[in-house]
Amino acid sequence: MAGISSNISGKAHMSRWNGLGVKAFGVAVFFALAGCQTSQTTDVINIDRAQGSKENISSLTAVIAANPKDPSGYNVRGSAYGRAGDFNRALADFSTALQINPNFYQAYANRALVYRNMGKPVEAARDYTAALKINPNYDVAYIGRGNIYRQAGRVDEAFQDFSKAISLDTTDGRAYHNRGLIYQLRGQHDKAIDDFSKAISLSPGAPEPYNGRGVSYLALNDDENAFADFNHAIEMNPKLAESWANQALVYERRGDKVKAAKSYSHAVGLDPNYQPARDGLARTRGTS
Repeated sequence: MAGISSNISGKAHMSRWNGLGVKAFGVAVFFALAGCQTSQTTDVINIDRAQGSKENISSLTAVIAANPKDPSGYNVRGSAYGRAGDFNRALADFSTALQINPNFYQAYANRALVYRNMGKPVEAARDYTAALKINPNYDVAYIGRGNIYRQAGRVDEAFQDFSKAISLDTTDGRAYHNRGLIYQLRGQHDKAIDDFSKAISLSPGAPEPYNGRGVSYLALNDDENAFADFNHAIEMNPKLAESWANQALVYERRGDKVKAAKSYSHAVGLDPNYQPARDGLARTRGTS
């Protein structure tokens, strides 16, 4: 489960990347970077039904039965429920852990993540804030709350949260990636590139920072490096529509409408509702 602490101590915190396109801003090129996208990262749970298997839950329940006053047991089982997509049971376990130990800040962050995936950002932000009141140096909660703020349009507050996580020497590449998106939004592409590069060094297996950096390279008219980044993102995960649409835009800027249309078409095949790819395909094929 993305971001959920699942070990007995409650201190481990995994991160995951999930691509959702957001437009690049402040870019003055002849297409105004129409259709060029950079991916944001969100705390989306990767469902693993095996975590909620009868055998796994029975084993975790036995641990709780042997130590009913130990909040860690509930935190671990709640993590398993969350990873299995059983959000209501996950919430119940995290809440029980917090009843036993109101200072269990990891359980607050875990419950926040479940709320986030249930479409309850207000409750999620409240829990992240509660975690930070207990432990003001908990980078995971700053990143989680920052994501909520940014998606709500509270960009300055999001920037502060990501910067705070970075000042705490976080090793989570999402902090740099998401701050890079804000720099990009502000037209500060040199700083955005620096942050995306740091995100890549921390999370070399994630394609999203490559897309982000590529968009900023394009904004600086560095098509060669942008093209390399988009191609690398495709190599890492060929199922992200925005990577193909970004690659297509470089072809389009080069005047190669045949290759551009092919990449836009591939992006549409991956996500028929991805508007930048649809718009690009209409431009390069001359159809709507």
